[in-house]
Amino acid sequence: MKRRRMAEWWSDGSFRAVPVLPRRLGSGQAAQTDGLARRSLLGALLALGLASALPARECASAGDSAVRVRLGTLAPKGSSYTKHLQAMGERWRQAPGGGVLLTIYPDGTMGGEGDMVRRMRLGQLQAGMLTAVGLAEIEPAVAGPQNLPLMFRSLDEVDYIGEKLQPMLERRLRDKGFVVLFWGDSGWVRFFSKQPVIRPDDLRKAKLFVWTRSAADVDTYRSVGFNPVPLEFVDILPSLQTGLIDAVPLPPSIALASQVDRAAPHMLDLAYAPLVGATVITTKAWDAVPEAARDAVRAAAREAGRFIKADGRRESVASVEAMRKRGLQVHALTPDIEAEWRRAGEAAYPTVRGKIVPEDIFDEVAKQLAMYRAARAGGAK
Repeated sequence: MKRRRMAEWWSDGSFRAVPVLPRRLGSGQAAQTDGLARRSLLGALLALGLASALPARECASAGDSAVRVRLGTLAPKGSSYTKHLQAMGERWRQAPGGGVLLTIYPDGTMGGEGDMVRRMRLGQLQAGMLTAVGLAEIEPAVAGPQNLPLMFRSLDEVDYIGEKLQPMLERRLRDKGFVVLFWGDSGWVRFFSKQPVIRPDDLRKAKLFVWTRSAADVDTYRSVGFNPVPLEFVDILPSLQTGLIDAVPLPPSIALASQVDRAAPHMLDLAYAPLVGATVITTKAWDAVPEAARDAVRAAAREAGRFIKADGRRESVASVEAMRKRGLQVHALTPDIEAEWRRAGEAAYPTVRGKIVPEDIFDEVAKQLAMYRAARAGGAK
Protein backbone atom coordinates (compact mmCIF):
# COMPACT_ATOMS: atom_id res chain seq x y z
CA MET A 1 0.00 0.00 0.00
CA LYS A 2 1.42 3.38 -0.94
CA ARG A 3 1.71 6.05 1.70
CA ARG A 4 0.24 9.44 1.02
CA ARG A 5 2.42 12.47 1.54
CA MET A 6 1.50 15.93 2.70
CA ALA A 7 3.15 19.31 2.43
CA GLU A 8 4.38 20.63 5.75
CA TRP A 9 4.81 24.39 6.03
CA TRP A 10 8.03 25.67 7.58
CA SER A 11 8.67 29.18 8.78
CA ASP A 12 11.35 29.80 6.12
CA GLY A 13 8.57 29.71 3.52
CA SER A 14 9.43 26.29 2.14
CA PHE A 15 7.28 23.19 1.88
CA ARG A 16 8.60 19.73 2.64
CA ALA A 17 6.91 16.40 2.06
CA VAL A 18 6.25 14.17 5.05
CA PRO A 19 4.54 10.76 5.03
CA VAL A 20 0.99 10.42 6.33
CA LEU A 21 -0.34 7.06 7.40
CA PRO A 22 -2.90 5.59 4.99
CA ARG A 23 -6.49 5.86 6.13
CA ARG A 24 -8.22 2.69 7.27
CA LEU A 25 -11.71 2.31 5.85
CA GLY A 26 -14.47 1.15 8.14
CA SER A 27 -15.98 -2.17 7.18
CA GLY A 28 -18.49 -1.74 4.38
CA GLN A 29 -17.98 2.01 4.16
CA ALA A 30 -17.06 3.76 0.96
CA ALA A 31 -13.90 5.85 0.84
CA GLN A 32 -15.87 9.06 0.44
CA THR A 33 -17.95 8.36 3.55
CA ASP A 34 -14.82 7.53 5.52
CA GLY A 35 -13.16 10.78 4.49
CA LEU A 36 -16.15 12.79 5.63
CA ALA A 37 -16.26 10.89 8.91
CA ARG A 38 -12.59 11.60 9.54
CA ARG A 39 -12.97 15.31 8.98
CA SER A 40 -16.05 15.62 11.17
CA LEU A 41 -15.12 13.19 13.94
CA LEU A 42 -11.37 12.95 14.26
CA GLY A 43 -11.02 16.68 13.96
CA ALA A 44 -13.25 16.93 17.00
CA LEU A 45 -11.35 14.63 19.31
CA LEU A 46 -8.93 16.44 21.57
CA ALA A 47 -5.84 15.30 22.85
CA LEU A 48 -7.76 13.07 23.33
CA GLY A 49 -9.21 10.23 21.66
CA LEU A 50 -8.45 9.48 17.98
CA ALA A 51 -7.37 12.30 9.80
CA SER A 52 -7.50 14.80 7.33
CA ALA A 53 -4.08 15.90 6.10
CA LEU A 54 -3.84 19.52 7.17
CA PRO A 55 -0.57 21.42 7.37
CA ALA A 56 1.36 21.56 10.60
CA ARG A 57 1.62 24.81 12.47
CA GLU A 58 5.16 25.81 13.44
CA CYS A 59 5.88 28.56 15.92
CA ALA A 60 8.05 31.45 14.84
CA SER A 61 11.57 30.66 13.75
CA ALA A 62 14.33 30.35 16.31
CA GLY A 63 18.06 30.05 15.88
CA ASP A 64 19.73 27.07 14.30
CA SER A 65 20.72 25.87 17.77
CA ALA A 66 17.11 25.46 18.88
CA VAL A 67 15.87 21.99 19.75
CA ARG A 68 13.02 21.00 17.42
CA VAL A 69 9.97 19.23 18.82
CA ARG A 70 7.16 17.84 16.67
CA LEU A 71 3.90 17.36 18.59
CA GLY A 72 0.95 15.36 17.33
CA THR A 73 -2.62 15.81 18.53
CA LEU A 74 -6.16 15.03 17.50
CA ALA A 75 -7.29 18.48 18.66
CA PRO A 76 -8.83 20.51 15.84
CA LYS A 77 -6.81 23.22 14.17
CA GLY A 78 -7.99 26.58 15.51
CA SER A 79 -9.55 25.10 18.66
CA SER A 80 -8.79 26.45 22.13
CA TYR A 81 -6.53 23.43 22.63
CA THR A 82 -4.24 24.15 19.69
CA LYS A 83 -4.27 27.88 20.45
CA HIS A 84 -2.92 27.19 23.93
CA LEU A 85 -0.31 24.85 22.44
CA GLN A 86 0.74 27.60 20.04
CA ALA A 87 1.09 30.07 22.93
CA MET A 88 3.17 27.47 24.76
CA GLY A 89 5.34 27.07 21.68
CA GLU A 90 5.96 30.79 21.47
CA ARG A 91 7.21 30.79 25.05
CA TRP A 92 9.38 27.77 24.29
CA ARG A 93 10.96 29.63 21.39
CA GLN A 94 12.03 32.40 23.76
CA ALA A 95 13.46 30.06 26.39
CA PRO A 96 17.13 30.41 27.35
CA GLY A 97 19.86 28.38 25.71
CA GLY A 98 18.63 28.81 22.15
CA GLY A 99 14.99 27.95 22.80
CA VAL A 100 12.81 25.07 21.64
CA LEU A 101 11.08 25.20 18.26
CA LEU A 102 7.65 23.53 18.42
CA THR A 103 5.81 22.16 15.37
CA ILE A 104 2.17 21.21 15.97
CA TYR A 105 0.36 18.59 13.89
CA PRO A 106 -3.40 19.02 14.64
CA ASP A 107 -6.48 17.13 13.42
CA GLY A 108 -4.93 13.68 13.68
CA THR A 109 -2.57 14.47 10.79
CA MET A 110 -0.08 11.98 12.20
CA GLY A 111 -2.72 9.27 12.62
CA GLY A 112 -4.59 7.95 15.63
CA GLU A 113 -3.14 8.00 19.10
CA GLY A 114 -1.58 4.57 18.76
CA ASP A 115 0.09 5.77 15.56
CA MET A 116 1.38 8.86 17.36
CA VAL A 117 2.91 6.78 20.14
CA ARG A 118 4.59 4.59 17.53
CA ARG A 119 5.91 7.67 15.72
CA MET A 120 7.32 9.02 18.98
CA ARG A 121 9.12 5.75 19.59
CA LEU A 122 10.55 5.91 16.07
CA GLY A 123 11.61 9.54 16.49
CA GLN A 124 9.22 10.87 13.82
CA LEU A 125 7.40 12.79 16.55
CA GLN A 126 8.85 13.94 19.85
CA ALA A 127 5.66 14.80 21.72
CA GLY A 128 1.92 14.13 21.76
CA MET A 129 -1.20 15.41 23.46
CA LEU A 130 -2.99 12.13 24.22
CA THR A 131 -6.08 10.79 25.90
CA ALA A 132 -5.97 7.81 28.23
CA VAL A 133 -6.38 5.62 25.14
CA GLY A 134 -3.02 6.76 23.79
CA LEU A 135 -1.35 6.87 27.19
CA ALA A 136 -2.38 3.26 27.80
CA GLU A 137 -0.29 2.32 24.75
CA ILE A 138 2.69 3.49 26.82
CA GLU A 139 1.67 2.53 30.36
CA PRO A 140 -1.73 0.88 31.06
CA ALA A 141 -1.85 2.12 34.65
CA VAL A 142 -2.21 5.71 33.44
CA ALA A 143 -5.68 4.93 32.08
CA GLY A 144 -6.86 3.86 35.55
CA PRO A 145 -9.12 6.83 36.43
CA GLN A 146 -10.92 6.56 33.08
CA ASN A 147 -11.57 2.85 33.59
CA LEU A 148 -13.30 3.24 36.96
CA PRO A 149 -16.98 3.62 36.05
CA LEU A 150 -18.97 5.87 38.37
CA MET A 151 -16.27 5.88 41.03
CA PHE A 152 -15.98 9.69 40.97
CA ARG A 153 -18.83 11.94 42.07
CA SER A 154 -17.39 15.35 41.21
CA LEU A 155 -14.59 16.97 39.25
CA ASP A 156 -13.15 18.08 42.59
CA GLU A 157 -12.65 14.39 43.36
CA VAL A 158 -11.02 13.90 39.96
CA ASP A 159 -8.61 16.75 40.71
CA TYR A 160 -7.84 15.41 44.18
CA ILE A 161 -7.06 11.90 42.92
CA GLY A 162 -5.00 13.36 40.11
CA GLU A 163 -2.81 15.23 42.58
CA LYS A 164 -2.29 12.04 44.58
CA LEU A 165 -1.60 9.69 41.66
CA GLN A 166 0.18 11.82 39.10
CA PRO A 167 3.68 11.70 40.66
CA MET A 168 3.55 7.89 40.65
CA LEU A 169 2.13 7.74 37.13
CA GLU A 170 4.76 10.17 35.88
CA ARG A 171 7.48 7.89 37.24
CA ARG A 172 5.96 4.93 35.41
CA LEU A 173 5.78 6.88 32.16
CA ARG A 174 9.37 8.02 32.66
CA ASP A 175 10.40 4.39 33.03
CA LYS A 176 8.80 3.78 29.61
CA GLY A 177 10.71 6.65 27.99
CA PHE A 178 8.26 9.58 28.28
CA VAL A 179 8.14 12.78 30.34
CA VAL A 180 4.78 14.35 31.25
CA LEU A 181 4.58 18.03 30.35
CA PHE A 182 1.06 18.52 31.70
CA TRP A 183 -2.12 16.62 32.58
CA GLY A 184 -5.66 17.47 31.56
CA ASP A 185 -9.21 16.26 31.07
CA SER A 186 -12.31 17.18 29.09
CA GLY A 187 -14.90 16.77 31.80
CA TRP A 188 -17.35 13.88 32.03
CA VAL A 189 -18.09 11.17 29.53
CA ARG A 190 -21.86 10.97 28.90
CA PHE A 191 -23.96 8.41 27.04
CA PHE A 192 -25.47 9.60 23.74
CA SER A 193 -28.04 7.27 22.18
CA LYS A 194 -30.51 6.91 19.32
CA GLN A 195 -33.30 5.96 21.73
CA PRO A 196 -33.68 7.11 25.35
CA VAL A 197 -31.31 5.36 27.75
CA ILE A 198 -32.46 5.95 31.32
CA ARG A 199 -31.66 2.82 33.31
CA PRO A 200 -28.77 0.37 33.03
CA ASP A 201 -31.14 -2.18 31.46
CA ASP A 202 -31.81 0.29 28.63
CA LEU A 203 -28.11 0.41 27.82
CA ARG A 204 -27.85 -3.38 28.01
CA LYS A 205 -30.28 -3.55 25.06
CA ALA A 206 -28.16 -1.16 23.00
CA LYS A 207 -25.07 -1.72 20.86
CA LEU A 208 -22.45 0.45 22.49
CA PHE A 209 -19.39 1.92 20.78
CA VAL A 210 -15.98 1.24 22.32
CA TRP A 211 -12.50 1.93 20.97
CA THR A 212 -11.07 -0.87 18.84
CA ARG A 213 -7.78 -0.56 20.72
CA SER A 214 -9.39 -0.52 24.16
CA ALA A 215 -9.77 -4.11 25.31
CA ALA A 216 -10.25 -2.69 28.81
CA ASP A 217 -13.50 -0.97 27.83
CA VAL A 218 -14.77 -4.14 26.16
CA ASP A 219 -14.09 -6.23 29.27
CA THR A 220 -15.57 -3.63 31.63
CA TYR A 221 -18.84 -3.26 29.73
CA ARG A 222 -19.26 -6.98 29.12
CA SER A 223 -18.74 -7.72 32.82
CA VAL A 224 -21.98 -5.90 33.65
CA GLY A 225 -24.02 -7.22 30.72
CA PHE A 226 -23.57 -4.44 28.18
CA ASN A 227 -22.99 -5.09 24.47
CA PRO A 228 -19.81 -3.28 23.37
CA VAL A 229 -19.01 -2.99 19.66
CA PRO A 230 -15.30 -2.26 19.04
CA LEU A 231 -14.83 0.23 16.19
CA GLU A 232 -12.44 2.88 15.01
CA PHE A 233 -13.50 6.35 16.09
CA VAL A 234 -14.01 7.37 12.46
CA ASP A 235 -16.77 4.78 12.18
CA ILE A 236 -19.02 6.27 14.89
CA LEU A 237 -21.23 8.48 12.75
CA PRO A 238 -21.79 6.08 9.84
CA SER A 239 -22.30 3.23 12.31
CA LEU A 240 -25.00 5.19 14.15
CA GLN A 241 -26.64 5.97 10.83
CA THR A 242 -26.61 2.33 9.68
CA GLY A 243 -27.62 0.82 13.03
CA LEU A 244 -24.33 -0.96 13.71
CA ILE A 245 -24.30 0.88 17.06
CA ASP A 246 -27.03 2.61 19.06
CA ALA A 247 -25.11 4.44 21.79
CA VAL A 248 -21.78 6.24 22.27
CA PRO A 249 -19.94 7.35 25.44
CA LEU A 250 -18.37 10.77 24.73
CA PRO A 251 -17.72 14.13 26.38
CA PRO A 252 -20.36 16.61 25.18
CA SER A 253 -17.79 18.90 23.53
CA ILE A 254 -16.69 16.08 21.23
CA ALA A 255 -20.28 15.03 20.56
CA LEU A 256 -21.13 18.60 19.53
CA ALA A 257 -18.12 19.12 17.29
CA SER A 258 -18.57 15.74 15.61
CA GLN A 259 -22.38 16.14 15.30
CA VAL A 260 -23.00 12.82 17.01
CA ASP A 261 -26.11 14.32 18.57
CA ARG A 262 -27.69 14.52 15.11
CA ALA A 263 -27.76 10.72 14.90
CA ALA A 264 -28.01 10.07 18.65
CA PRO A 265 -30.30 12.84 19.97
CA HIS A 266 -30.61 11.55 23.56
CA MET A 267 -28.11 12.17 26.37
CA LEU A 268 -28.18 10.67 29.83
CA ASP A 269 -27.12 13.22 32.43
CA LEU A 270 -24.82 10.76 34.18
CA ALA A 271 -21.18 11.53 35.05
CA TYR A 272 -19.90 8.12 33.97
CA ALA A 273 -16.14 8.77 34.07
CA PRO A 274 -13.71 11.61 33.33
CA LEU A 275 -11.96 11.69 29.96
CA VAL A 276 -8.37 12.20 31.12
CA GLY A 277 -5.17 12.74 29.18
CA ALA A 278 -1.69 14.21 29.22
CA THR A 279 0.84 15.83 26.94
CA VAL A 280 4.08 13.88 26.90
CA ILE A 281 7.52 14.24 25.33
CA THR A 282 10.06 11.49 24.78
CA THR A 283 12.90 11.40 27.29
CA LYS A 284 15.35 11.57 24.38
CA ALA A 285 13.82 14.87 23.24
CA TRP A 286 13.55 16.18 26.80
CA ASP A 287 17.19 15.39 27.51
CA ALA A 288 18.10 17.38 24.39
CA VAL A 289 16.47 20.53 25.82
CA PRO A 290 19.22 22.73 27.30
CA GLU A 291 19.37 22.69 31.09
CA ALA A 292 18.96 26.46 31.08
CA ALA A 293 15.67 26.17 29.19
CA ARG A 294 13.95 23.36 31.05
CA ASP A 295 12.35 25.41 33.83
CA ALA A 296 10.88 27.85 31.30
CA VAL A 297 9.70 25.03 29.03
CA ARG A 298 8.04 23.17 31.88
CA ALA A 299 6.42 26.34 33.30
CA ALA A 300 4.96 27.23 29.89
CA ALA A 301 3.65 23.69 29.50
CA ARG A 302 1.99 23.66 32.90
CA GLU A 303 0.33 26.99 32.20
CA ALA A 304 -0.98 25.66 28.89
CA GLY A 305 -2.29 22.60 30.74
CA ARG A 306 -4.23 24.73 33.22
CA PHE A 307 -5.84 26.72 30.43
CA ILE A 308 -6.63 23.62 28.37
CA LYS A 309 -8.29 21.82 31.29
CA ALA A 310 -10.33 24.88 32.28
CA ASP A 311 -11.47 25.47 28.70
CA GLY A 312 -12.21 21.77 28.16
CA ARG A 313 -14.49 21.60 31.18
CA ARG A 314 -16.18 24.89 30.38
CA GLU A 315 -16.76 23.93 26.74
CA SER A 316 -18.17 20.57 27.81
CA VAL A 317 -20.90 22.28 29.82
CA ALA A 318 -21.59 24.87 27.12
CA SER A 319 -21.81 22.14 24.50
CA VAL A 320 -24.81 20.54 26.21
CA GLU A 321 -26.72 23.79 25.99
CA ALA A 322 -25.74 24.25 22.35
CA MET A 323 -26.99 20.76 21.51
CA ARG A 324 -30.23 21.35 23.43
CA LYS A 325 -30.95 24.24 21.10
CA ARG A 326 -30.72 21.96 18.10
CA GLY A 327 -32.88 19.21 19.57
CA LEU A 328 -30.86 17.16 22.04
CA GLN A 329 -33.01 15.61 24.78
CA VAL A 330 -31.20 15.49 28.11
CA HIS A 331 -32.53 12.86 30.50
CA ALA A 332 -32.04 13.67 34.17
CA LEU A 333 -31.57 11.06 36.88
CA THR A 334 -33.72 10.49 39.92
CA PRO A 335 -31.88 9.42 43.09
CA ASP A 336 -33.22 5.87 42.68
CA ILE A 337 -32.06 5.56 39.08
CA GLU A 338 -28.66 7.04 39.92
CA ALA A 339 -28.34 4.39 42.65
CA GLU A 340 -29.05 1.71 40.01
CA TRP A 341 -26.22 3.03 37.86
CA ARG A 342 -23.81 3.12 40.79
CA ARG A 343 -24.63 -0.48 41.60
CA ALA A 344 -23.95 -1.38 37.97
CA GLY A 345 -20.61 0.41 38.15
CA GLU A 346 -19.66 -1.34 41.38
CA ALA A 347 -20.57 -4.69 39.82
CA ALA A 348 -17.79 -4.12 37.29
CA TYR A 349 -15.09 -3.51 39.90
CA PRO A 350 -14.09 -7.17 40.38
CA THR A 351 -13.35 -7.30 36.65
CA VAL A 352 -11.67 -3.91 36.65
CA ARG A 353 -9.40 -4.45 39.65
CA GLY A 354 -6.27 -6.31 38.67
CA LYS A 355 -7.44 -7.16 35.14
CA ILE A 356 -7.93 -3.67 33.72
CA VAL A 357 -6.62 -1.29 36.37
CA PRO A 358 -3.57 -2.49 38.35
CA GLU A 359 -4.53 -3.53 41.87
CA ASP A 360 -2.29 -0.92 43.51
CA ILE A 361 -3.86 1.89 41.45
CA PHE A 362 -7.42 0.69 42.07
CA ASP A 363 -6.84 0.33 45.82
CA GLU A 364 -5.09 3.70 46.10
CA VAL A 365 -7.95 5.49 44.33
CA ALA A 366 -10.54 3.81 46.56
CA LYS A 367 -8.54 4.61 49.71
CA GLN A 368 -7.91 8.23 48.78
CA LEU A 369 -11.54 8.80 47.80
CA ALA A 370 -12.74 7.39 51.13
CA MET A 371 -10.37 9.70 53.01
CA TYR A 372 -11.38 12.69 50.91
CA ARG A 373 -15.10 12.10 51.45
CA ALA A 374 -14.67 11.50 55.18
CA ALA A 375 -12.72 14.73 55.54
CA ARG A 376 -15.36 16.72 53.65
CA ALA A 377 -18.17 15.11 55.63
CA GLY A 378 -16.40 15.97 58.87
CA GLY A 379 -15.84 19.54 57.77
CA ALA A 380 -19.51 19.95 56.92
CA LYS A 381 -20.64 19.15 60.46
